[in-house]
This record gives sequence, structure tokens and C-alpha cells, in this order.
Amino acid sequence: KLNNGFIFNAGFNIMDYIKLLPSLVVFTEIADRGSFTAAAKHIGLSKSAVSQHLTRLEAQVGAQLLSRNTRGMSLTALGEKLYTRGEMMRDQAELAFQELASAEDMPSGSFSFTIPHSLEKDFAVPAVAQLCEEFPNLEPHMVVTDSALDIIQNKLDVAIFVGDPPDSAYRALPLGSLTERFYASPGYLQQHGPLKDPSVLTDHRWIKAQWQQPPISYSGRKSPDRVLDVHVTVSASSNSLSGVTEMACKNMGVVFVPEISVAHEIEAGRLQHILKDYYGQKWPVHFLHPFQGERPRHITRFYELMKRLFARSDSS
Repeated sequence: KLNNGFIFNAGFNIMDYIKLLPSLVVFTEIADRGSFTAAAKHIGLSKSAVSQHLTRLEAQVGAQLLSRNTRGMSLTALGEKLYTRGEMMRDQAELAFQELASAEDMPSGSFSFTIPHSLEKDFAVPAVAQLCEEFPNLEPHMVVTDSALDIIQNKLDVAIFVGDPPDSAYRALPLGSLTERFYASPGYLQQHGPLKDPSVLTDHRWIKAQWQQPPISYSGRKSPDRVLDVHVTVSASSNSLSGVTEMACKNMGVVFVPEISVAHEIEAGRLQHILKDYYGQKWPVHFLHPFQGERPRHITRFYELMKRLFARSDSS
């Protein structure tokens, strides 16, 4: 038994493990699509064949990879590890055959896109890094701004747009959503005391992001359809999300920002989620592009990578 939890048959050789690769791909599809039926339909196998592949893989691994319950299914801890490897292997195999099929059409040259500050570090950078690994001749140019930039006027290939997409000739593909929540640093809370209700924010220091204009609108879990306003006094502001976040970490006040944008600060203990029963509007995020026919390969791949990162964020 190895440290990563996998149990191997001592009599197996490399060819035996290669024979398990189809089962690993099937397991990855099951995890991706959340059901045996959907995976079977996508792969073109029967549901029983898909189940047999999973049984074979679990028998070789020596542990359960999927937990089934009344709500559906979820990956076990070991399943998560194997899924990550399987996903990478499947993607690289698909890419290898795509490259063979169109080696003469490898994407190259400039690739320009705009993205809001909240999605820069944990979404855009990982996605474009993977994209350039797969298409090394691309030259990415990332424009980070919370302002809406027109694709044609700014010579962009893609625009990541937060909110309802504009009425234009551009194609809008859904990525996910962002929800603003309340955060403050432990030091600020120690100085000013805990906050039990958003109405008390009128007496607190407020750090305003560029897109926010007081009053601040929010809803609560007990009445999700009811929108309330609280009038705040701005004590500091920034045109960048990183600036707003860093000022909050320095005990300068309360912020109302997308939860995914402060995950690292929460994990490090620099910020705390406060007023947990209250939240802002849920903003849809779209992937805008100008291509009317078939999209270039790198545009399609960039969308796939961004979509996957949003899906992981929603499930975490």
C-alpha cells in the first residue's frame, strides 16, 4: 500500500495498468456528469458497462471511489485524488488527438481578453496558464478591469462580463455566478465588536469597491425575496478589488465583495465572513466572444477551462 492510499496487486505489470485506463476515463466521466446514465450517454456505452468499469477500477484500487446517497453521488477522498489525475489524462489525450487531426492549425499569436478583478487570481491566471501549456505559441494579453470593455473597440477576443450580458451581436456563454458577502478583519472586529445585523453598518467604517454606490442592497436567508438597503458612510475606496481587500485586511473597515475573491484571505485568517445570514445580489457571469460561426480552438478551450474552475468553486 502506497502513501497516496492506492492498493496495487503485486503481480500487476505496466500493461495491466494500461488496460485500466478506459475504466479511469469512464470513472472521470461519471464524476464530471454526476450520474451513470449521463456518463453512459456521453461515452456511448450502456449503463451496465459503465458500472462494470467503475467496479473494475474500485477493485484494483482497493477502495470505494464514489459514495451514493439519496441526493445522488459524491467523490470519496480517494476518488477526488484519482479524479484529478484522470481528468488531466483525459484532457491531454483529447488534446493529443486534436493536435494530430489539425497540426497545421495550431493556435498562435495574440490572445487578448478582459476580466474583472474578482476573477483574476483564481480563475483567469490558472486558465490562461493551462491554455498556454497546451498552445505554447499563444501570446496572452490580460486586461484586468471592472469596467465593461467593448470587444471590437478594444481589439479583444473575449470579455468576461459580470451581470446580464449587453444586447449586442456578441455571443454570451454562461460561466457561473458571483455573490457579494460581508467581510472584516479579526483586528477590526476586535476593535469595534461583532456585527449582528446589517442595520448596524451605519455606525461602522465602510470600504467601497469601484462598482458600489451607497446604499448597499442585501437580502437575508429568512426572506430571500426581500431586498433591503443600508446607508453606509464610506471611509475608504479603491478602483481595484485587491486594494479593497487589502485595506480590509489592515483593519480599515467592512467590505462587501464576492466570496470567491477573498478565499485566500479567509483561509489565512486575515478576513472573517460576518453577517453570514445576509448576502448581496447573485450576479451571473458570462463569456462573451464575437465569433458567429465555429469558434477558434483556443477560444473554446479557454471557455472550457473557465467553466471548469467555476464548477469547482460552486461545489467547494
